[in-house]
Amino acid sequence: MAPFQQAYSGKTVLVTGHTGFKGSWLVTWLRRLGARVVGYALAPPTTPAMFDRLLLQSDLEHHLGDIREAGRVRDLVVGLRPDFVFHLAAQPLVRDSYDRPVETYEVNAMGTVYLLEGLRTLDHPCAAVFITTDKCYENREWEFGYRETDPLGGNDPYSSSKAAAEIAIAAYRHSFFRDHPVRIASARAGNVIGGGDWARDRIVPDCIRALEAGRPIQVRNRRSTRPWQHVLESLSGYLWLGALLAQPAGAIPSPATLATAVNFGPPPESHRTVGDLVVEILRHWPGCWVDKSDPQAAPEARFLHLTIDRAAHLLGWTPTWSFATAVAETVAWYRQAHTTSDPAALKAFTEEQITRYETDAVARALPWASAAITTESRLVHEEP
Repeated sequence: MAPFQQAYSGKTVLVTGHTGFKGSWLVTWLRRLGARVVGYALAPPTTPAMFDRLLLQSDLEHHLGDIREAGRVRDLVVGLRPDFVFHLAAQPLVRDSYDRPVETYEVNAMGTVYLLEGLRTLDHPCAAVFITTDKCYENREWEFGYRETDPLGGNDPYSSSKAAAEIAIAAYRHSFFRDHPVRIASARAGNVIGGGDWARDRIVPDCIRALEAGRPIQVRNRRSTRPWQHVLESLSGYLWLGALLAQPAGAIPSPATLATAVNFGPPPESHRTVGDLVVEILRHWPGCWVDKSDPQAAPEARFLHLTIDRAAHLLGWTPTWSFATAVAETVAWYRQAHTTSDPAALKAFTEEQITRYETDAVARALPWASAAITTESRLVHEEP
């Protein structure tokens, strides 16, 4: 296997938000791909944290800092001269955004602008993927999937801050990066699950904490529907988008075409309710749950689906794991973490999951997992 066509081997990759859940998985995968990884983030946001449990600080160049420190962000980019950038630093929780709205906008919108400003100073090729969210769309509570061309918006501070970030990314791309060696894309992923997430007010960590303590799982919004996908699904999309952005001019698909927004979501059968997710978790870690719906709670979207046609047509990217597999792998990671305190053993288990995912992608003949980039094997088409 040659995942992502060895695009990251020997390259310098800046990851913001590397101490978080998705950032920790991304660092682990990039190191396996042979990249030199440099991280910039606050200290891990939870205790425990995957970053700490796997002792990832020893695997990369680790910088502690706030994405709102514009000068530090610019100086890091200028001094590092990265080949790739993955921007994950964010205030990621809807419920926290109600408590800290100003901070949410500062981090998610202005933090993105500060990184864009830093990238403007570069005079060499760099592929930058900005990670936002599926919640950046103006949610109309319909059961259809949102497309990249649908209106952006948000009824809560988190969602609207991410929509603001997307608007800023598009404006900078058109204003400053049209004839620039840096290529900019944004990625909007569905609801990500996977081992190593211990955030508050997220359904999977809430389930695991309850199961570990032998308590019933308290479920707030059991009828809400979300596009559940394993963290490796979204990361494979980010990494493949970055690899294709870094192709030379004249490649197919053209890097200029890929400098856009792209949805990465699961297959339709993975658009399930919160209740469905909890029941599936309990198949692998027996326990019980109780309905704790609160009509006075801060509102969240009830229906949220994504359409991934652009990722399929432009990148040849489609999901690898089913809903059942994603949940099984997620619970297996937490059970391993529950039974071992050895960082090396947990890291080995994490890498085994990545290997299984890569192997399953090869079996599905997905282009990012193939041995060579060819138009015939990828069947990718330019959008009109």
